[in-house]
This record gives sequence, structure tokens and C-alpha cells, in this order.
Amino acid sequence: MIDETIKDVRKKMASAIEFAKTDFSKVRTGRATPAMFNQLTAEYYGTPTPLQQLATFKSPEPRVMMITPFDRGCINEIEKAVRNSDLGVNPAVDGNAVRVVFPELTEDRRKEYIKIVRDKAEDAKVVIRNHRRSAMDVIKKAEKDGDIGEDDARRGEKQIEDETKKFTNQVDELLKAKEAELMEV
Repeated sequence: MIDETIKDVRKKMASAIEFAKTDFSKVRTGRATPAMFNQLTAEYYGTPTPLQQLATFKSPEPRVMMITPFDRGCINEIEKAVRNSDLGVNPAVDGNAVRVVFPELTEDRRKEYIKIVRDKAEDAKVVIRNHRRSAMDVIKKAEKDGDIGEDDARRGEKQIEDETKKFTNQVDELLKAKEAELMEV
């Protein structure tokens, strides 16, 4: 029972880490990455379709992204989707592709992004701690009901605390790496 609870909480905490990684990848750094376009959709024959399904992404320079559609007919829709997004860029059709040039980040903007990333990291830690609390409640209830002994309950609680510490440290490492990436000029 304890092992099952720990395995379950470990899985939930790992999913919180994956969500944090995804959240961090959405925050713009000085480099253009395809992950910045993950949430964008363009109209393709009347259906909103994710850009990853409509085009390939190539970054010839650190601050430039070339989006080459598989179907040349949807190039204007892709350009419109990027222009209307919250990326703050002005795309241009360049032959058979959409060229997106990201402006250089100012020092103030970098610091603002760091604050955003810290908030996202804290959100991930809150989710991890909520999973810890839920697992602790399961163990305390099992101890109260007499399903497990006091020693087993303490051992289980210690293991859950260790897992929580491990996963919050992973969030801190991700945050540290993202901050370094943001401050890189």
C-alpha cells in the first residue's frame, strides 16, 4: 500500500516537472525555438490546425525562425496566426516560407521574463507540495484505519518527503538553467 502510494505520488510529481519544462519553453529567450509556436493554430480548410502539423521550422540564425508550410496555399494563414499571436513579432512572407525575426531582448525585458519564470517555478513547487499532502493524507488515513502500522507510516512519510525534496530540487535546477539562458546575451 505504501509503495503504491509512493509510486503514484512520484508519477504525479514527475508530470508536474514535465509541465514546468513545457511552461518554461514558452518563455522567450534570445533564441528562436519551435517550442515558441506550440500553442499557435492556423485555419486550414476551415479547421484550426496546430502549426506543427502544417509546416517545418528552421532557425538559420539565433533570432530568426523560418516556417515552411507543407502546402503553399496556407502560407498567408500561418503568417496571420503568427502576427495575431502574443509573441510580439511581425512575420513576413519570404518566398515559400514565413520569416519571423525576434527583436533583441532588453535588460528590463529579460528581468521581467525571469520574474515570470520564477512564478512558474513556484507554481510547479505548489503542485508538487499538493501531491505530497495528498499522499500524506492517504498514509495517515491508512494508519488510522489500522491498515498499516505506525513504523510503516513514518517510513512512508519519510519516503514521500524525500521524493518531494528531490522534485523541488529539480524545479530549482530548471529555474537556474532558464535564468542563465535568459541573461545570456
